[in-house]
Amino acid sequence: MRTPAAYNNNLKNHIITMQMLVDCLYSSSKRAKNWRDKQREYRERRSYHYDKYDNEGKAKEKKEEPRKKYGFIAVSVGEGLFEIFKGIGADYIIEGGQTMNPSTEDMLEAIEKVHAETVYILPNNKNIILAAEQAKSLSEDTKVYVVPSKTVPQGITALINFAPDLTAEENMEQMTEEMSHVKTGQITYAVRNTSIDGMEIAEGDIMGIGDSGMLAVGKNIEETAMESLRKMVDDESELVTIYYGEDVTEEDAEAFCEKARKEFTSCEFECQNGGQPIYYYMISVE
Repeated sequence: MRTPAAYNNNLKNHIITMQMLVDCLYSSSKRAKNWRDKQREYRERRSYHYDKYDNEGKAKEKKEEPRKKYGFIAVSVGEGLFEIFKGIGADYIIEGGQTMNPSTEDMLEAIEKVHAETVYILPNNKNIILAAEQAKSLSEDTKVYVVPSKTVPQGITALINFAPDLTAEENMEQMTEEMSHVKTGQITYAVRNTSIDGMEIAEGDIMGIGDSGMLAVGKNIEETAMESLRKMVDDESELVTIYYGEDVTEEDAEAFCEKARKEFTSCEFECQNGGQPIYYYMISVE
């Protein structure tokens, strides 16, 4: 698994990819405008983001510089997701997720290195929120807000909806409100025989896990993902973003996205390389 340090050296080589990502990822109504505005702002600051991290994946010491007004920390795993978060404004990425939760100390270190007056933490996992809250309570000279994002798609939506012209409290409210409209489905595999939500699951089965429980169980990745999507999309759904993991080829992911487009014709679909382990697909429905 590659760390932020490992991918940081070639991050500049992905500028074109990020440009294409930002141009297409959120193209519907309000979110399209938010995404374009956010990218225009951070395009101007892009060199700052790239130069900010040394080869150890840590922020360079810039004690002589004044603290900026706002900073953003995101917890994530997967090279593609790292780049997405950095592209929409995250200052510091803590590598972590389902199987490796960062500690309170990791959070405090990140807060210090971001060097901002106000810092927003996006845990992107319900099991990481507590560590973030503890770091908030221990931070002495930085105002810290923990945006209670329980999934990566929620975190992405929250960060996109940050507005510099609002107060810190108003932004916290807006980010939390916007991410509440996001449904997340995660496609993974069972490591043992079990029964969840009345569904019998055998070791090796493919599972679709939603915000409130199991969505689907099957033997085939694509079929299980499609069945999960059927339970997530409703009449108000507009945008579906599919992040495919490190164990899914681009060809297979594109084929799945195309099949989904044909079934859910009222929704706009985007397919992005998240590079995440464990989850074949992470599906965001808004």
